[in-house]
Amino acid sequence: MKKLGLIAGVLVLGLSAAACGGAKVEDNAAGAPSAAASGSAAPSAAGTVKIAINGWVGYEASAAVVSYLLQHELGYTVQKVTLNEEPSWQGMESGDVDVVIENWGHDDLKKKYIDEKKIAVEAGPNGNKGVIGWYVPEWMVQKYPDITDWKNLNKYADLFKTSESDGKGQLLDGDPSFVTNDEALVKNLKLDYKVVYAGSEAALIKAAKQATDQKKPLLMYFYEPQWLFNQIKLVKINLPAYTAGCDADPKKVACDYPPYELDKIVSKKFADTGGKAYELVKNFSWTNDDQNAVADDITNNGMSADDAAKKWVEANPTKWQAWMPK
Repeated sequence: MKKLGLIAGVLVLGLSAAACGGAKVEDNAAGAPSAAASGSAAPSAAGTVKIAINGWVGYEASAAVVSYLLQHELGYTVQKVTLNEEPSWQGMESGDVDVVIENWGHDDLKKKYIDEKKIAVEAGPNGNKGVIGWYVPEWMVQKYPDITDWKNLNKYADLFKTSESDGKGQLLDGDPSFVTNDEALVKNLKLDYKVVYAGSEAALIKAAKQATDQKKPLLMYFYEPQWLFNQIKLVKINLPAYTAGCDADPKKVACDYPPYELDKIVSKKFADTGGKAYELVKNFSWTNDDQNAVADDITNNGMSADDAAKKWVEANPTKWQAWMPK
């Protein structure tokens, strides 16, 4: 997990013994407006917004830009709370989280926290189009052209054996908390593979780079938007086509992942009382290319999240000005 860049005035706090116990919290105090601002004096503090930070850099990029605008354009203090996906929703119930800026589906959590408990609400799409699937390095497709058809994966299982895969082919996943049906898919498609968890997005990226540079076989769970696709070529495996409802029973899933229109979730309290901060979050919507640009700066160009956000804000005034409260 990347260490988040902070502006001056960083304070690391510990959460109280709530559902999100043990989470990392970072306070970013509002500073002077950026060069992209109107040139007026620094706004007075308008309150605090608590944004969950989930464990992939694309999420961090979205949160960085929204945080930067909240601080430098609207005068809010932003508290970044590092959590996995489900604890982020729990944080809305405990009061430790106001905003989840990039939600990948999670119909079960929507039912629990939006429909039943009524402590969270949807805040519209964030503009990113999500794709989850299984990928191999491009060189493998060039050498084994039929490997992209899932029906042929057993034929190539031996290529993917590792010390952790118990004599089967390895399917490398990320963090177990990520949205994944892979163990069920392997079982229900009768594939001679074992899901092995790398533990993080960073570990998946490292494996993909090694597999490309060293010509090592790799079958991995991965997703878009992701800056890595700007650097190396990965090819998606064609799993059985997704149809509505084919993933309704997690234990019986035998189809590909659905396309995701990523959205934003906020606490009901924040929606009711968040004022201009809520309006900005609700209006925020950008493209996969936008996110990848900021994520690439954070990951590969040595920039803090705040500096990468500032760079994007200064280069794209027309886009972010459309999100600002009227």
